[in-house]
Amino acid sequence: MNEIAPINSGQDEAGITDALPHNIEAEQQLLGAILTNNDIYDRVAAIIGPQHFFEPTHARIFEVAASRIAKNNLASPVTLKAFLEDDEGLKELGGPAYLVRLAGAAISGFAARDYAQMIYDLAIRRELIALGREISDKAAKVDIASEPKEQIVEAEQALYALGEQGQTDSGFQSFLKAVTDAVNVANAAYQRDGGLAGISTGLIDMDKKLGGLHRSDLLILAGRPSMGKTSLATNIAYNIAKAYQKGTLHDGTEGAVNGGVVGFYSLEMSAEQLAARILSEASEVPSEQIRRGDMTEEEFRRFVEAAKQLEACPLYIDDTPALPISQLAARARRLKRTHGLDVLFIDYLQLVRPATAKDSRVNEVSEITQGLKAIAKELDIPVVALSQLSRQVESRDDKRPQLSDLRESGSIEQDADVVMFVYREEYYKEREKPGDHELDKMQVWMDEMEALRGKAEVIVGKQRHGPIGHIELSFEGQFTRFGNLVKPWQGGDGGEF
Repeated sequence: MNEIAPINSGQDEAGITDALPHNIEAEQQLLGAILTNNDIYDRVAAIIGPQHFFEPTHARIFEVAASRIAKNNLASPVTLKAFLEDDEGLKELGGPAYLVRLAGAAISGFAARDYAQMIYDLAIRRELIALGREISDKAAKVDIASEPKEQIVEAEQALYALGEQGQTDSGFQSFLKAVTDAVNVANAAYQRDGGLAGISTGLIDMDKKLGGLHRSDLLILAGRPSMGKTSLATNIAYNIAKAYQKGTLHDGTEGAVNGGVVGFYSLEMSAEQLAARILSEASEVPSEQIRRGDMTEEEFRRFVEAAKQLEACPLYIDDTPALPISQLAARARRLKRTHGLDVLFIDYLQLVRPATAKDSRVNEVSEITQGLKAIAKELDIPVVALSQLSRQVESRDDKRPQLSDLRESGSIEQDADVVMFVYREEYYKEREKPGDHELDKMQVWMDEMEALRGKAEVIVGKQRHGPIGHIELSFEGQFTRFGNLVKPWQGGDGGEF
């Protein structure tokens, strides 16, 4: 094998370029292998790109070779000569003759992946050094517009992006990759007998309407007070965490093959209150009895058993009040890095603070919803955010919510992929109870209450990837639990199954 003299990359003004981690010989020998056997490119293309080469001329050689191979054309010293003859960097290295020397120094094909991995790892080290310097430089400048907390969040975000993607900016991706990802999602649904492309909510009719919770989607779950939006969110979160199973995914990585790791931001209730709600649902002991400690021996046994089962559930709760959107994103990244994260819940959207105060509440909510959508895309997970509805619902005869009822609705409606409303007609009908002396009205009211008892409705007001419509659920108020509703044609007259 012919040897190539190492390239003298020189030093920059600070004299530190050569101090950066790199291996010129590995780059030369890998390029030589590709130029002598184009099939080797396919083995290393998934590991490295032009940006991972330390020597800029090597990056251009790799880029031209990759472009020709992608078109099924030969990439060799002779064919590349025409494209690189005028390259100033190549002229400094000896011109087209340098390409011939590269081919002469080629490594064996079986070692190509190891060399590619080495080049990639060194590139990541260089990016880490650059990122460290950038963090250091920013921290050294005392600027009133750049608070230390903000710098920490920015640094954490940049490190997360580097750890996930190997570079700070993923940039454009080819349509081929996007199509391949879409086919993989459809294949996953097909493998489940035409079931779900996303994560199951544990509620059959909701899964049918939504196809599960899809990655990178922002879902808004809205409702008036006492409709049960927090209960529905905790029910779904518990169902997902309870069903969690780890395994090998279709792309060969480790992850959730069923259910998922759940993060829950409870900005209104304490973690203990939220846990009590979930325990009430799991143990079938009314939540007010749990609060008072008023339980029979049988109920307490169920309560303890449910608590033991919940210990193993990957459900993580953060009850820090009034979190800024930047901190919320940083903590979500940290959770994904340390424990994994498949679904994120926020209860509720209006309690999240913007990074900076805005001139209007509409602009603040817009920043928050855009931030939540960015988290969904960056972490590649569904984000479910609860939202309040305006009081105008109460002034209508038909109190079923609609999109215009969302508080500061413009940005929420625009940024969300799915908007759902929780509606329980039983709640409103209960407040229409006639006087005891109105016997006829009382009978009608009792019949209507009986028909509505234990039933709830989720109205899908917007869905980017599917139909809108209504989902019927059962609701057990004493356990704050939503469930699947038996339809008359399924051999029942209502209730849970």
